Amino acid sequence: MAIPPVVVAAARSVWHWQWLQLMGGLGPADAEGNYRRPRSPFAERPPLPVDAAEPGAHLLIVGRSCPWAHRAWLTWQLRGLQASIRLVVAEPDPAAGRWRLPEPVLGCSTLQQLYRRGGAAPDQRATVPVLLEAGGGRILVGESARLMELLNAWPAPPGAPDLEPAALIPQIRTWRERFQHAVNDGVYRCGFARTQVAYDRAEADLFTALAEAETALAAAQAGPWLCGDALTLADVQLFPTLIRLELVYAPLFGVSRRPLWQFPALWRWRQRFYALPGVEACCFAEAWRRDYYGALFPLNPSGIVPAAPPLATLVNGLPGAVQP
Repeated sequence: MAIPPVVVAAARSVWHWQWLQLMGGLGPADAEGNYRRPRSPFAERPPLPVDAAEPGAHLLIVGRSCPWAHRAWLTWQLRGLQASIRLVVAEPDPAAGRWRLPEPVLGCSTLQQLYRRGGAAPDQRATVPVLLEAGGGRILVGESARLMELLNAWPAPPGAPDLEPAALIPQIRTWRERFQHAVNDGVYRCGFARTQVAYDRAEADLFTALAEAETALAAAQAGPWLCGDALTLADVQLFPTLIRLELVYAPLFGVSRRPLWQFPALWRWRQRFYALPGVEACCFAEAWRRDYYGALFPLNPSGIVPAAPPLATLVNGLPGAVQP
């Protein structure tokens, strides 16, 4: 028996209202339906600690599926800071809406407890990444962009790359500011948009920024990286978004108008970055798909996690070989 149109219309109206309530739980939006990312707690970059070089004096807490934590993790990995900063990988607890620690840290079993112990206000969200003192638990910084900069200034082993050389700072910061709004946050502005107009605006900005990066990388005088011959924080900031593009953002957040293989210079750039020592070890495709598809109920009510090619096969294929 066919369902009467009036029943379908009523069901759609109720579902849309419920969807708006659920989307409000993912993040705030303005009156026009544009997603607005909440400000990160502990957002200011602190001075370099006097005991920065002391082994194990600080902890970097990250999560496998979080792209903001991923860029801090990559900076830590590329600069070889394993001896001075201990890495702690938290696990999401979607049912409770919090991050669980693999083992107690300073008597705390969740990141929320660590935040409270470190002096966070009761209404502050406990987010990854976060850098804190191992002894007293004082939180130094919890904003990923500032954390990347601090880790780049951290005492590192001989031969560690400087990801923000002085001569390139203006260029690096221009790219990072562009990526932060249009790409890193841009995929979320698409996926969490409340209206068609908000989505269209964010989607256009995203692909314009990617086209700008493609043009820069394809220029005859350009080096293998965004700012020339040197790998920089601009590259580190872009990578976590682009490595998740086909597996998560394109299908789930609706950013599939132009697949990455249609940006051949960016495709090759991603291959180069993925091949850097230690980078593959920071990429967890199964965790990304499980957490995004499983946790973002308003975007994927069924909870079904679709099949996908292995990450290495996807990244190392030729442009155009992996097509929708």
